[in-house]
Amino acid sequence: MDSSSRREHCNLEGQNTIIRFSGDKKKGEASSQTGGADIAATIEERPDTPLIIAASTGIKEIVNEIIEVYPQALEHVTRNGQNILHVAILHRNDIFERIKAGKEEVRKVVKQRLVLGIDNDGDTILHKAACAKYYHGGTTSTAALELQEELRWFRKVEKMVPPHYTIHLNNENHTAEQLFKEEHKEQLKEAQKWVKNTSQSCSTVAVLVATVVFAAAFTAPGGLRDNGNPVFGDKPLYSFFTVMDVAGLASSLTSVVLFLSVLTSSLDLRDFHSTIPRKLTFGFTCLFFAIATTVLSFTATIVLTVHLKKAWTTTLTYAAAFLPVSAYAIVQFGLYIAYLKSAFISIFELVKSFLDGYDDEYFFI
Repeated sequence: MDSSSRREHCNLEGQNTIIRFSGDKKKGEASSQTGGADIAATIEERPDTPLIIAASTGIKEIVNEIIEVYPQALEHVTRNGQNILHVAILHRNDIFERIKAGKEEVRKVVKQRLVLGIDNDGDTILHKAACAKYYHGGTTSTAALELQEELRWFRKVEKMVPPHYTIHLNNENHTAEQLFKEEHKEQLKEAQKWVKNTSQSCSTVAVLVATVVFAAAFTAPGGLRDNGNPVFGDKPLYSFFTVMDVAGLASSLTSVVLFLSVLTSSLDLRDFHSTIPRKLTFGFTCLFFAIATTVLSFTATIVLTVHLKKAWTTTLTYAAAFLPVSAYAIVQFGLYIAYLKSAFISIFELVKSFLDGYDDEYFFI
């Protein structure tokens, strides 16, 4: 083989790259520059490792298996310098429990290096939590709950990083919180609009219910005797009517207060983490209870005054009376359960923060 056209094969990151050397100095320099460009192109086109791909797609079983068999894979990074936590957090895939359940050496690598990793754009893992590039609505049904889901994800990652990382600036001079506000600006507007419309509608219904039960409190079923006592005052069903009427009035007025407090609040970004969903949940609960007790008091009035003698007519009356409550429950059940779950999670997080306290090692101790 001619010395002026010798070739040397070298292996770079598992990719076969050919670099040509020439006996001529100028040709050698030119071919060396070309070879350097080929190497850079090879690095740029290098595919992601299986662990990175599994972290981006959220396949936790593969992540767990790779880490178990080959822990050194945790050191792999993407072309942009992102480690497994950058990728998983950016794609909203929770792999923390898998890592926490791993070996001590795995947790040590994660806590000492991966959590502190900064990619080529200057982004920490908290910046990736703030980025909404790969967020597609999550598993919730309303804009307010979607925003709450994003806030929880951000706070969860925030507890993992050191305190000074919250003020770290990336290459675009943005802290993670600034990036979060910028990325979720439109989502915040949609959430604010939905909360205002929902609170206005529900408060109107609650006021109507309160008006009905307040009027019913001064209208005794069957009328009054000459001495001013109710005609059916000695019957147990009349006591049931009274209790349901008072409960309906109290719960409807409570729901009005809750919805008005939502309408008069600032509706800032931080309010959607727990305050707004919690108030809406309690407001929905009180409104549903108010409607149910109002229907029960109406049913008690019908039974007291009409004197139904046959069992089947009484059953039909109860069924007809509960039709509005059933319809409301069926239509709003999914939304109510979503907010109820959200409220319980918020309360659980609040209680746990008081009992245990949070620190940056919470997920990896």
